[in-house]
Amino acid sequence: MKRKVAFRKKRQNRLGMASVIIVVAMLCIVILVSMINLSSKQKMYIEREEQLNDQIAAEQQRALDLIEYEKYTKTSKYVEEVAKDRLGLVYGDEIIFQSGEEK
Repeated sequence: MKRKVAFRKKRQNRLGMASVIIVVAMLCIVILVSMINLSSKQKMYIEREEQLNDQIAAEQQRALDLIEYEKYTKTSKYVEEVAKDRLGLVYGDEIIFQSGEEK
């Protein structure tokens, strides 16, 4: 009778150890899959951050260009150019030549 009890305990110990090993292995697999997913997300976020930094730099340059253009539009040279191009401003000492095609 002692042999049967000892055999059952051994069998239960082996079954318990096998169950623990299976659970630990499953946890390791889940953790590994999670690490892979997080790694891919991290790469995606790094690329997105680089794109956004490039966009920020482009917008900052655009803002500087707009400031320069605003300063330029306040000059008399700009006013003169607009008047010549859009309104046909001509100084009194200028000679205008017209081609035959402009009739």
